[in-house]
Amino acid sequence: MTWTPTREAGLARLHAFLPNAGSTYGRLRNHDFGPADRHNVSLLSPWLRHRLVLESEVLDAVLQRFAPGTAEKFIQELYWRAYWKGWLEQHPAVWHDYRAELQRDLERCGSDDDLALRCRAAVAGDTGIEPFDLWLRELQDSGYLHNHARMWFASIWIFTLQLPWTLGADLFLRHLLDGDPASNTLSWRWVAGLHTRGKHYVARPDNVVRYAARRLSAAGAPGLERLDTGAGPLQEPAPPVSISPDWPASQPSLSGRIGLLLGEDDLHLEVPASPMAVAALPPAPRSPLPCGAAPLAFTRGALADAALRAGERFDLERPGQMLDAVEEVADWARDAELDTVLMAYAPVGPGSEHRDAAAGGLARAGVRLVSFMRPFDRDAWPHAGRGYFRLKKRIPELIAVAARR
Repeated sequence: MTWTPTREAGLARLHAFLPNAGSTYGRLRNHDFGPADRHNVSLLSPWLRHRLVLESEVLDAVLQRFAPGTAEKFIQELYWRAYWKGWLEQHPAVWHDYRAELQRDLERCGSDDDLALRCRAAVAGDTGIEPFDLWLRELQDSGYLHNHARMWFASIWIFTLQLPWTLGADLFLRHLLDGDPASNTLSWRWVAGLHTRGKHYVARPDNVVRYAARRLSAAGAPGLERLDTGAGPLQEPAPPVSISPDWPASQPSLSGRIGLLLGEDDLHLEVPASPMAVAALPPAPRSPLPCGAAPLAFTRGALADAALRAGERFDLERPGQMLDAVEEVADWARDAELDTVLMAYAPVGPGSEHRDAAAGGLARAGVRLVSFMRPFDRDAWPHAGRGYFRLKKRIPELIAVAARR
C-alpha cells in the first residue's frame, strides 16, 4: 500500500474501496489478512484523519452505491470516528489527564529498571508473542495496523505484558499515519476498561487464530498461550467530568480582509469565505518522544498538498505559505494586511493547542481568529456525550439531515 498524502490519492482510495463497502465489508471487516491483502477494509483513515477527504464525502459516495442497510457496518464505523471526537470534546480533561499520566509513566521508566526493560522489549518486538511482535514491526514500518489488530495489541500490552496503557497509546500516536488524539486515546481507554467503566477487551488466543489465521506461522503462533484471559479491567478514582462545549457556527460572521489558516486536523478547502491569503501551520507535537518518520512525512505532505491546492482553488498569486512555527502566524497575517483569519475547528488535542497559540499571537497583532465547524460534526457530536449506542440510534436521522442539506 502506498500512502500518498494528497486529496487526489484519498479520493482514488475511496473509489477503489467503494465496491467492497457493502456486504463484503460487513462480512470480512474483522479479519486481519496482513499487509498484502486489505481488500476488506477501507484504508481511508489517514486521509480522513487530516480531512483531505471528509466523512460526509465518503458517506455520500457509499450511499450512492448501496442502500443504508447494505452498508450499515461501514457507515457505523464512520460515526464511530464522530463519536470519539464528540465524546472527547465533552470530556476534555481526559486528554489533559492522559498527557499528565503519560509524563509520569515516562518518568517511572527512568527510575524503574524492570519497567524500562519490559517496555524496551515490547517496543523492540521482542516479547516472544509472535502476533504481537509482528504487529509491532508492521506499525513501525508502515504506520498502519488493522483495527482488530490494534485492539489485540492494546489488550496484550495492558493485561498480558502489564505495561502502562498511556505508553502504549503514545506508541500508537507516534507511529500511526492516522494517529488521532480522540480515536487513539479513547480506544486505549476502552480496551483498558476505563472508557466504559468495568468493561474491558481481553485478547483471546482463539479469537486471534480465527481472525488473523493467514498471518500466523505454521508453528501455531508461539506465545499466544501466554495471553492473560482472566485479567480484570483497570480502574480510575472517578468518572470524567463532562462539559457543554461552545462550538462555533458552520457559517460564522466575517468581515474585512480574510485569510485562511490550515491546521492538520482539517485540510479540506470547502470554507465559508474566499480568502485573500493562505498559510499552513506546521505539524503539532504529538508526544514528548520523537514521532515516527512515516506519520510526520504524511502530515507534512498533507499540509503541503492543501497549501498548493488553496493557491489554485482561490486563484491566489502564490500557493499557501508553509509556516515553520506557530509564532510566524502573526507576521504572515500582518504582511497580508488581514483583518480576520478563518480556520476550521480543531478538536481537543495537539491541533487545538496550536490553534490557541495562533489565536493568541494574532490577537496581539490586532487580528481575530474565527473558527467554523463542519455540519457533519455539528450534527453528530452533541449525541456523543455518553455511550456510542446513543449516537448509533440516531444514524438514520443524521443521514436524512445530511441528505436534505
